[in-house]
Amino acid sequence: QVHMVESGGGSVSTGGSLRLSCVASGYSYSSYSVGWFRQAPGDERRGVAMVYPGGGNTYYHDSVKGRFTISQDNSKNTVYLQMNSLKPEDTGMYYCATDVRASGGRSAPMMLFFGGVEFAHWGQGTQVTVSS
Repeated sequence: QVHMVESGGGSVSTGGSLRLSCVASGYSYSSYSVGWFRQAPGDERRGVAMVYPGGGNTYYHDSVKGRFTISQDNSKNTVYLQMNSLKPEDTGMYYCATDVRASGGRSAPMMLFFGGVEFAHWGQGTQVTVSS
């Protein structure tokens, strides 16, 4: 029922920029946080940034503070991740996700706790590659 769709990934050189988009549907969008996560090959999926659309509250992993900005357009049920000053270590598959509570708290195949939220509903991911 909950559906998250990412787009905007690509390949850039160090110092470049990308803007990722996440379109959410199938739940009360404004009521639940949306997070961005990165997973590099052979590594675990880790939280990057999150926003609560209902109030605009944001939270960032320390490694991206000052470089990445998460924002939302509530009229489009869309969350963005503006990524500037990209570094090779930013490379990975980027996923967006929303709170397990968006589905009434029902379990999901993968759940990850980040910034005080248990994320459970994931998109298919969009690849970001930063070359040196």
